[in-house]
Amino acid sequence: MIHPIGTDSEQVSVYLDDTYLEEVDTRVIAVGKRDGALWAAVERCPFHPQGGGQPADRGWLDGEEIVPVRDHESGLVVAMAPEGGSLPPFTEGQPVRARIDLQTRMLHAALHTAGHLVEAMGQRQGWEKVGNNHFPGQARIEFLLPEAETRLGDPQGRAEATAALQAAVAEAVKDDLPVFARNDGAGRRMVHIDEVHAVPCGGTHVRSLSDLAEVTVTGLKVKKGRIRVSYTAEHRSV
Repeated sequence: MIHPIGTDSEQVSVYLDDTYLEEVDTRVIAVGKRDGALWAAVERCPFHPQGGGQPADRGWLDGEEIVPVRDHESGLVVAMAPEGGSLPPFTEGQPVRARIDLQTRMLHAALHTAGHLVEAMGQRQGWEKVGNNHFPGQARIEFLLPEAETRLGDPQGRAEATAALQAAVAEAVKDDLPVFARNDGAGRRMVHIDEVHAVPCGGTHVRSLSDLAEVTVTGLKVKKGRIRVSYTAEHRSV
């Protein structure tokens, strides 16, 4: 929860509790401008802003298409018009309906969860994650190349490592491991893949690995001391 400046209400990021929540009835708790463009923030916020390697949701506020953005001055997730558009003026306290594009959300959640899974299986190889991107068409996890990791210096070794990663990912999906979030002792939101993996994360995720489809390790490259593992994933039809 975030306490916005100048209001008596808290913004609740409901997308953290339910990836599949498509719309909520809520109210405007703050309005303002960013680079001259109007924004509005709602009390029960279903909109995931871009961050943590995950792209922003596509959404609507009372039928007006919006893009959620983290406003660093207030700390709020605010709804803004897409580039080139404009929002009508909203007022504090105004009842509104907030809705996301659920199909887009499900794709983002699938890619993000699959990224954690690839990270987990890379760690089993003794690799340390140093970067990630969960965008469609760009999804990858980057690991620090250990000095002792000599097999990746030739094409056959890289092919074997890629096949091993793919097999481990496929086995975990087949086992339908649960995916859930819990706060740790420091109050951080930790996303777990059963007992296999846990990492601080503010993204959206599937309910269990059986929700994932077409999880494929599409490439493994080594460059400048890093291992880049590219992957794809879809959400199983519901």
